[in-house]
Amino acid sequence: MISEAIKQHNRGARSHTARIRHRLIHTGQHYEHKMSGVFFDELRLPEPDYHLGVGSGSQGKQTGLMLAKIEEVLESEKPDVVMIYGDTNSTAAGALAAAKLHIKTAHVESGLRSFNRLMPEEINRIVSDHISDFLFCPTDVAVENLRREGIVKNVFQTGDVMLDSVIAYSGKARKRIALLSKFGLTPKNYALATLHRAENTDSPEHLAAILEVFATLDCDVILPLHPRVREKLKYTRSLRSVANLLKNSKTLRVIEPVSYLDMLALESNARLILTDSGGVQKEAFFAGVPCLTLREETEWLETRAGSWNQVVGTASQRIRTVFQSEWQKNRVGTLERPDWKSFGGGQAAKCTIKTLLTALQ
Repeated sequence: MISEAIKQHNRGARSHTARIRHRLIHTGQHYEHKMSGVFFDELRLPEPDYHLGVGSGSQGKQTGLMLAKIEEVLESEKPDVVMIYGDTNSTAAGALAAAKLHIKTAHVESGLRSFNRLMPEEINRIVSDHISDFLFCPTDVAVENLRREGIVKNVFQTGDVMLDSVIAYSGKARKRIALLSKFGLTPKNYALATLHRAENTDSPEHLAAILEVFATLDCDVILPLHPRVREKLKYTRSLRSVANLLKNSKTLRVIEPVSYLDMLALESNARLILTDSGGVQKEAFFAGVPCLTLREETEWLETRAGSWNQVVGTASQRIRTVFQSEWQKNRVGTLERPDWKSFGGGQAAKCTIKTLLTALQ
């Protein structure tokens, strides 16, 4: 959405010098087509000007490779500002590379905190926020988080660009209703599950407990399998029985990762969502679908308003108990619709570019 906002700005620019010269770097942290390339295709994103091809690896190795390669690009391009997004290793590497070269950095989706420093994402957020020059927060809670850490200069509440995207593409997603028939599902009569966080996938015990719940729930469940989980099931001996359980489950449909539009379609038509993803928590909230977060905390406190999002942890019995209660309640359509205003109302990208240009003057 930021790319589109830049295009809109350039179309209205009064002179060539007022136009933004935008260069896109793809680190390759997400390298499978279904986890990366399909998003460029569906959302009509511009092709990356640089593809670093870093691929997978340990936290340190991956971040180190990114840091070195991003630095080369920045030394060649000499930008006025580097924009970083979210809380990935790419985010932290981009922030570090820019800071060491004394290039101004703008962090989009700044100020999120789960207050769990065992999460790699939390470390990436803190590092990026504390060395960035401009901080664009999606909500007031994020602004307050930064204030508590002593960060108050050049902090802006500009809204959430993810809401911009959901609003822009929900119409196209609704046209993909045939996707449900493909997997034998009916609207509002299935649960959608996702799992990818390191805190869950790196622990065979946590991973086994959560997947066993998915496979034995008394309703249809669809699970787009993240590559990280797929590799764990394939190569971890203690998980072989779980892999067989998934394969033989009569209610669980394990599928390949899906595209962005397909994911929006699956989310909006589900009765209930189970996830450890921050993004899916928000998309469930935006779609008005109750969500159970499979973690001990969430960085998106706003989604807990109105009982839309419940943090249930990773203990199998707790997950099962809360799920069964929520499934029987079938609260879809009975809850008060989420308030999008606290997330910027769909104008975050435009507000971010306008605010950044003003701040750079």
